[in-house]
Amino acid sequence: MCTTGEKHVKKVMTGALIAAAVGFTGVGGATAAQGSQPEPARQDCRTYSSVTECGQPELNQKQQECVTAATQQGMTERRATVECRAFN
Repeated sequence: MCTTGEKHVKKVMTGALIAAAVGFTGVGGATAAQGSQPEPARQDCRTYSSVTECGQPELNQKQQECVTAATQQGMTERRATVECRAFN
């Protein structure tokens, strides 16, 4: 025969086991779902002055001179490349 204290311990243990099982299944399911989908490739894109460039753009001589002058004045090379390509 079980005492009231023993019944309470059994209920608590049963509840803990159910919570652990649900938590374990939820974590495992999420891991499986994340692993099955490939991560999209990231592109090297940047936007300055409403102009977006991706990758390493080809610059003509005038644009390259513009980049050199802009970087000497403190602009980052990435920004200068986009702006000089867009406006020269």
